Amino acid sequence: MITVEEAFRRIVETATPLTTERLPLLECSGRVLAAPLTARRSQPAANLSAMDGYAVRSQDLASQGSSSFTIIGESAAGTPFTGECGAGEAVRIFTGAIVPNSCDQVVIQEDCETNEDGILTHAEREPGRHIRPAGIDFAERQTVMDKGAYVSPKSIGLIASAGYDHLMVHRAPKIAIISTGNELVSPESDSFEPHQTVNSCAPQVATLLSDAGANIIYIGTARDELKSLQVELRKCADCDILITIGGASVGEKDLVKEALDQIGMQLNFWKVGMRPGKPLIYGTINNRHVLGLPGNPVSAFVCALLFARPLVDQVMGRPAPFPSGVKLPVATDLPANGPRQHYMRARLIGEPGSRHVDPAAAQDSSLASVLAQCDGLLVREPGAPVAQAGELVSFLPF
Repeated sequence: MITVEEAFRRIVETATPLTTERLPLLECSGRVLAAPLTARRSQPAANLSAMDGYAVRSQDLASQGSSSFTIIGESAAGTPFTGECGAGEAVRIFTGAIVPNSCDQVVIQEDCETNEDGILTHAEREPGRHIRPAGIDFAERQTVMDKGAYVSPKSIGLIASAGYDHLMVHRAPKIAIISTGNELVSPESDSFEPHQTVNSCAPQVATLLSDAGANIIYIGTARDELKSLQVELRKCADCDILITIGGASVGEKDLVKEALDQIGMQLNFWKVGMRPGKPLIYGTINNRHVLGLPGNPVSAFVCALLFARPLVDQVMGRPAPFPSGVKLPVATDLPANGPRQHYMRARLIGEPGSRHVDPAAAQDSSLASVLAQCDGLLVREPGAPVAQAGELVSFLPF
């Protein structure tokens, strides 16, 4: 049995980013750039007015008193003024419009009085005032995003501004999920027998990994029989990551490891010093990653959160640091911990700035209702001593 940190290291270190693909920009959020982006244009491409007003030559503004200008034209966004502005002349200009080459200041309209001949202003001489210089955001041929950068909604505008509507990004992994267990039935069943259990783990794990950007294929449910498992496993040949749920322990009906061995899995480890989630399997089949998750809902979720989601990050080219959490004070006393790292379901209580971690009273790994009411996991190190209320503990939000 290995530690959580060692299990994480083995999974992440064996994973490399997947091959690349070219996608439309609107499909790239959540992906990682496979090549640097060099701007195809400057932003802005010319000096633009930051306000509505009048473009003038700053040298024509009086150092004291008022200045008068004759209006000789107009510059609007998309319709620039193409002439030259001479001494004592001004161009009516609107926000986002190109500033005429001969002008170097915009006087805002609130500082001007209009008359039959033009405008009168008491504005002071300030070259560059209310002008956004060409290239102030980025210049043509400048690298605006590096290889390995994460594409998110906040960067989509930058990418589009740089002149790109398609990107080369790392491919999202295809994840095949197989549930195991004679007792499992679909949530959509018309009726439920006492001996049956609704398959809640598969949709829970699937959505966790789908939200991380993976493409999920739910293969189905295998019975606790080698033949049934082999039939379902054969459907997963073209996936990048194979995830089984249930059947990973050591009981007579826990046949997942044996079935995976029979189809050529190279076992990396089996069993981790943690609770919940001890019977975790990790291995590879050729270039495919294989994770065998335990079948209890909380155990499956915790293992998917700690190991499967970072694996998705890693193969998509995103950073995958060990999920160590943040330090916050605990709301109640905690007993000494045993030999396994304990991930306790917990809520955050208190006002922002004075949050405390409040562990749930019931920590059984089958309690989906407790998990749904919590905000994250309180992490207790192996052999951790008694903790008094107010002491700092590690909290991993989800």
